Amino acid sequence: MIGARRTVRTMIAGATFAMLAAFASPQTGSAFAASEVRVVVNGTAITSGDIAKRQAFLRLQHQKADAKAAEEQLIEQTLKQQEISRVRMSVSKDDVNASFARFASGNKLTTDQMTQILERAGVGVDHFKAFIAVQMSWPRLVNARYGSSNRMSNSDLVARMMENKQKPETTEYILQQMIFVVPANKKGIVGKRKSEAEASRAKYPGCDQAKVFAATMLDVSVRDLGRVLAPELPAEWKPLVEQAKGNTTATRVTDRGVEYIAICSQRQVSDDQAAEMVFRQEDLDKAKAGKNAPPENPNAQKYMEELRKKAQIMRP
Repeated sequence: MIGARRTVRTMIAGATFAMLAAFASPQTGSAFAASEVRVVVNGTAITSGDIAKRQAFLRLQHQKADAKAAEEQLIEQTLKQQEISRVRMSVSKDDVNASFARFASGNKLTTDQMTQILERAGVGVDHFKAFIAVQMSWPRLVNARYGSSNRMSNSDLVARMMENKQKPETTEYILQQMIFVVPANKKGIVGKRKSEAEASRAKYPGCDQAKVFAATMLDVSVRDLGRVLAPELPAEWKPLVEQAKGNTTATRVTDRGVEYIAICSQRQVSDDQAAEMVFRQEDLDKAKAGKNAPPENPNAQKYMEELRKKAQIMRP
């Protein structure tokens, strides 16, 4: 499917000059016209206005920008959004805003300047941020369901170790996640839940007693995350885990509620899995620097095909 095999960075890399041109030349026409429903995906409407915005976005990427291509992208994005919401694996608004800020900075722009450019180009900042949210959340969902597909072959692993002259070392964590649940219709209690989560950190009894501890509080759940190597830590949790003082991290507000990570244990390891994760992180860092991006998990397409088969896609 169009755009299914590209990351946020690779899909909009090279768009800087097009964005600057858009800043100088505001777009007019269909993007601002009255919207009509063009497609309904499992009850979610995609309008002509949405399609016009996606066409404008495609133009910024120097891609084919006809209405059919834009519509297909939006159908796929909507299916992904719905599945991400169903399993509650969306990244937070803070994560999206941080990604947006990084992209603006990478193009030597402030977030306000980037917002103006997107608005003048007919894309709109909300449309772009919705795209970012899906691009960040979807790979995690696929990996959670099928596992990572980026395993290195034994020969590649040995070759990299020989190149480095020694097996790399990394930190192995055994982690738990404490979640102080905030229902979607009770966002007003976030402050109260944050205070409760912060207070609980001082009393946290350790991973073995965590579930008993959670049962003494209201609407608190515990997830055993198991063994996690440092390169596998999600970007939003990585600095908190690495900078943790004691056996818990600082709290974060997420779509689920208020959360913190408990560090059951940590040690330095240098086994083959650790070496592979270090090498993969090095490759990802190169990709972020503008080199070739790592391939998407091939199961992503399989997942999407399943969603399409079950979906009700109607064109009024």
